[in-house]
Amino acid sequence: MATKTPPKRIVELRDEELQEVLSLASGADSIELKLTVPEADHRSAIQALELDPLDAQIRLVSFFDTPDLTLNKLGLIVRARRVQGREDDTVIKLRPVVPDELPREIRHAPGMVVELDAMPGGYVCSASLKGRPSTPVADVAAGSAPLRKLFSKEQRAFFADHAPAGIELEDLSLLGPVFVLKIKSSPPGFARKMVVELWLYPDGTRILELSTKCAPSEAFQVAAECRAFLAARGIKPSDAQTTKTRKALEYFAKQRRSA
Repeated sequence: MATKTPPKRIVELRDEELQEVLSLASGADSIELKLTVPEADHRSAIQALELDPLDAQIRLVSFFDTPDLTLNKLGLIVRARRVQGREDDTVIKLRPVVPDELPREIRHAPGMVVELDAMPGGYVCSASLKGRPSTPVADVAAGSAPLRKLFSKEQRAFFADHAPAGIELEDLSLLGPVFVLKIKSSPPGFARKMVVELWLYPDGTRILELSTKCAPSEAFQVAAECRAFLAARGIKPSDAQTTKTRKALEYFAKQRRSA
């Protein structure tokens, strides 16, 4: 499987690293370019993008893992999400992966999305098997329905193929939810759709992430356009890029261990 790179921008990668990015990208369905903004600059970034906070969609994102994050250490993510005005959704995600090394039946399974995430700190390719649960996420979170009810037969099989021996879905603890505000729009002066997500953690900390998706063949051009657009509006990335999922898992796992 692929590994994450040292903290470098894509344009600063060595030849062999660039070759790996191009190889991974060629087998991915899409590329998501993302960055986080320093917490002190959240308000000014929203204003610079001319976004109206009242346009935000509310989301509650929950993860499931052991209190010591056994799954996360293996690159396996189990997530369920409640979304304002939409059906609940779930995902079993594995990362890092090499697209060409995925079994054919998994690579082309309904609901499977292979995506390369790239940010100032590096890149990683993931395989996400998505689904719509027949049982409300709220019922599982309240303990009135078993966790397995959130996932399809194909998702449960994907989980079983990559989870460590002895760990079943019902062995996992609820980690969350995290309150999220999301706006998807085309800011003035930017020809593409940009997604802005504000993750609000129970301890009062926040992560503001900006992202846009593109086809693998467009990655370097779109990355250059994004950097120029954000720089022109005075929006700078955080020195240390913190991923939303990692922070959520670590926070709630710590609370579980303490309890």
